[in-house]
Amino acid sequence: MAEWNFLTNHANVLLCVTEEPDIRLRDLAVKVGISERAVKRIVADLERDGYISRERMGRRNHYLVHEGATVPGPVVRGLQVGALLTALLPILTQF
Repeated sequence: MAEWNFLTNHANVLLCVTEEPDIRLRDLAVKVGISERAVKRIVADLERDGYISRERMGRRNHYLVHEGATVPGPVVRGLQVGALLTALLPILTQF
């Protein structure tokens, strides 16, 4: 039977960036368990669709999560990213 994840890689990357806005892509890839190339694509998707923005600070990027952005999908349409992150982040800090 194939293994599956409850949250998508996009959601996992967004959670990690929210927790650690200055995280390097390499570290993000290790944390999420995907390739650095996949992380780059996901960050580009999130930036393109208005969920995050990045600012260059020296040799690193600093990510800003736009909590007012809405989550796509027919079931959660209209739910703001901030509400979702607020619900999930306390759980992550327990592990």
